[in-house]
Amino acid sequence: MTPQSQRYPQRVRNELRFRELTVLRVERAGSGFQRIVLGGEQLDGFTSRGFDDHSKVFFPAPGTHFVPPVVTDEGINWGDGPRPASRDYTPLYDASRHELVLDFYIHDGGVASNWAVNAQAGDTLTIGGPRGSLVVPEDYAWQLYVCDESGMPALRRRLEGLSQLAVRPKVTAVVTVADAAYQDYFAHLSGFDIQWVVGHNPQAVADKLATLAVPDEDYFIWLTGEGEGVKSLMKRFEADGIDPQLVRAQAYWHNK
Repeated sequence: MTPQSQRYPQRVRNELRFRELTVLRVERAGSGFQRIVLGGEQLDGFTSRGFDDHSKVFFPAPGTHFVPPVVTDEGINWGDGPRPASRDYTPLYDASRHELVLDFYIHDGGVASNWAVNAQAGDTLTIGGPRGSLVVPEDYAWQLYVCDESGMPALRRRLEGLSQLAVRPKVTAVVTVADAAYQDYFAHLSGFDIQWVVGHNPQAVADKLATLAVPDEDYFIWLTGEGEGVKSLMKRFEADGIDPQLVRAQAYWHNK
């Protein structure tokens, strides 16, 4: 194993558990995000080692109660009732307070967004996972992050972690948003090169990336957002001979 390969991101598996949690607080996390703070005894043992981990969040129909499934040796037993709609969200776990935060991007027509806007303290919410984590070293000398609103909570988690390092790497983030007001979600962060694209213009994102020179080694690239857009950006880096094990490319949503 070469020195570089020893620094590849590593996948780890977590015990799969479904948890019914209680809403402790509802807060606004900037102009575009509703923050739901969750707690309860079932949060015991929660772990999330990857900055862009996903927890499955379930949204039963109004007036119904979803009984969390049971994990058995044979698999997941979902019971006899209908399985509710679900979405993936980045878990922001505060171990010191034993609280789990989910930041919901607020937009029209979203089942999760609608739930978050109407959530109140005392409501319950069932989550599953994260089933596994990709643990990405923090000390790559050169790091690039690309996302839209769907990836901003994961990016926030990553940048908050990097802020604690004694020696900060060179970090560039290209973030595309529908409204410039959403920039306030990162207002507490400083010392990072965050380049904003307002209006969801894929070409403008590509143009910004074209000005960046990826070094020959000691780098990491994270690409997220709409599926086709992520695929297009990945092709660009593949053409440049980038080591695919140092690129994390993941679709967070898909155009219908």
